[in-house]
Amino acid sequence: MQGKLNVFQKFLIKAVLLYAGCYFLYEFVIKKYTQIDQFFIRFIINCSEFLLKMMGFITFSSKEVDDFQVFGIDGSNGVWIGGPCNGITLMFLFAIFIIAYPGSIKNKAWFLPLGIIAVFILNLIRIVGLAIIALYYPENLDFNHTYTFTFIAYSFVFYLWMLWVNKYATNKTSNA
Repeated sequence: MQGKLNVFQKFLIKAVLLYAGCYFLYEFVIKKYTQIDQFFIRFIINCSEFLLKMMGFITFSSKEVDDFQVFGIDGSNGVWIGGPCNGITLMFLFAIFIIAYPGSIKNKAWFLPLGIIAVFILNLIRIVGLAIIALYYPENLDFNHTYTFTFIAYSFVFYLWMLWVNKYATNKTSNA
């Protein structure tokens, strides 16, 4: 290793730099100067309400407050959705893992969007699940929000990254 970085070290450096860049972009530009974050939260609420209505539930929502918006199933207190819950950070994390790790641009061009869509769908399922828990088991809402769904979401992103590393990444090239 005399002076040369191995694949993992290069990945780690790229990932940290990309994460720092995405973090500052999101926290100090997107959230501060745009309505993109709020639009995305409203989109997630609309999709979640659609899924719950398809399942036969009657829903409610309040999308007037910018920082946190609430939606739920009639008969419950609902769930609050804010910036940390919208899944953008999780999508950034997934994208950073794929961009920073070696692999062909051709494979990244299809794997990244499909992975981001998969993470979005998982987050939608998470929010729908939390709304159902808020209706039937409200005393378990905090635990499931904090632990169960966090573990599932990060495990899924790790699984997608491992899929990339083991099936699509190329360790011989550095065209990441």
